[in-house]
Amino acid sequence: MYRYDSYDQSIVDARVDEFRDQVQRRLAGHLTEDQFKPLRLMNGLYLQLHAYMLRVAIPYGTLSSRQMRKLGEIARKYDRGYGHFTTRTNIQYNWIKLADAPDILAELATVEMHAIQTSGNCIRNISSDQYAGVAADEVADPRPWAELLRQWSTFHPEFTYLPRKFKICVIASEDDRAAMRLHDIGLKLVKRGDAIGAEVYAGGGMGRTPMVGPQIRDFVPEDEIVSYLEACLRVYNRYGRRDNKFKARIKILVHELGVEEYKRQVEEEFAHMKMLGLNPPREELDRIRPFFAGPAYEHGLPDAIDRGDPAFALWVDRQVAAHRQPGYAIVNISLKPTGGIPGDASADQIDLIADLAEQYSLDELRVTHAQNLVLPHVRKADLHAIWRKLDEAGLAEANLDLITDIIACPGLDYCSLANARSIPLAQKLSERFASPERQKDLGELKLKISGCINACGHHHAGHIGILGVDRKGVENFQLLLGGSGAEDASLGQITGPGFSEDGVVDAIEKVTDIYLAQREQGERFLDTYRRIGMKPFKEAIYG
Repeated sequence: MYRYDSYDQSIVDARVDEFRDQVQRRLAGHLTEDQFKPLRLMNGLYLQLHAYMLRVAIPYGTLSSRQMRKLGEIARKYDRGYGHFTTRTNIQYNWIKLADAPDILAELATVEMHAIQTSGNCIRNISSDQYAGVAADEVADPRPWAELLRQWSTFHPEFTYLPRKFKICVIASEDDRAAMRLHDIGLKLVKRGDAIGAEVYAGGGMGRTPMVGPQIRDFVPEDEIVSYLEACLRVYNRYGRRDNKFKARIKILVHELGVEEYKRQVEEEFAHMKMLGLNPPREELDRIRPFFAGPAYEHGLPDAIDRGDPAFALWVDRQVAAHRQPGYAIVNISLKPTGGIPGDASADQIDLIADLAEQYSLDELRVTHAQNLVLPHVRKADLHAIWRKLDEAGLAEANLDLITDIIACPGLDYCSLANARSIPLAQKLSERFASPERQKDLGELKLKISGCINACGHHHAGHIGILGVDRKGVENFQLLLGGSGAEDASLGQITGPGFSEDGVVDAIEKVTDIYLAQREQGERFLDTYRRIGMKPFKEAIYG
């Protein structure tokens, strides 16, 4: 993983000092809240319903055991003993005191972490595939490019005040595990002959007007990726709407201009950019790439796994993924226990996972956009020992990509923008479908909940999605079917009138009953829905 040099460290340290001064002036009354708000947001500090929330960046979801341990320490020292991992692979602390915020940022800086550009109308945390560097189907590890883009975008003077927030994703596999086409810009690294470059998608996103990003170029050579993104952003920055925040995202611009006209303008700008010579030198990517070289794997390790313990075998089948290195495996750690809060981890659990990464995963772990964690470099011989320790800590749920592997935003329990509570609904659903046998029978079924139209819970991309809305002061839940954030990206469609909290749980049970009755051999829920359409589900739900 990338390590700071003196230049990186000085940037982060200077930002801490700057923000400490700003906080002191706010506490002394020398800054009003209106004056202070844009300053705190530049440092990832939000004012929510009950307290300040701090959002900490985890670039492309990769961190070390030392960094993870610091996150647990902060949760214990400055919060209420837990942190919340989000769909942008960040971690959020929901109970922060303003006076403590500079100290937290200072502590993060000691382990090469920060909260810069986790808010504001700028380029946010760059996301990537949680299996990057270990997936057998990738053409290259996408994280060196993600790191290059992180450095390019940090404090970029032209893109600090965009019309709206901007999200970029980089993947390198046919399987899209990062919802790439639902980003403002998505890059998929590909090979054309011996050359590596990127397919470029622009204008995706969720929220009030969800859209799947169309492809705007089928190949950009790797040395020109940065200048091509500069061109994409320049067109957006020039013409993106600033008069209406609900129509300010790039997806609206691409839609209103039309894909072909947006492409034409980008190509025109790109031709100009190439003349300016603004691409970073190849030496910079060459400098970054060794940080992501494969670790010192052992060779000749056994591939066999002792499956004598049925509970362990069930966990292996669901939570363990294939690794490109013989004798190793990828371990997915569920943060979705029955009755739990999706994405939450206690300080003790964070410490344990840091210990497991250090002892068993070559000192590395990942955060996924589905609010789970990954140990990417585990010897198969160590799987049983890891499972035992996870089980003792309540972290051995075997539900990856099943109906109880629920994505959910914090909702109205914390967020000042929310219309409804996501957490109690997620808890009820995980309890209703808690039976391992039932989950296994239903198979891959991705359920996602948002407490408002901003879609932080990615409800548009759920096989089953839920959107919380306000109906004359009462929480109401719309049900959507048919979404996907994977390589077969699609947007869920609303079934009809909304439900109460308990009513939507019952409705989802009826939806799953129709699926089980109608599915053909080998079909996932999404496949059955696409084959038979909405009508049978609506008839079951509404009678």
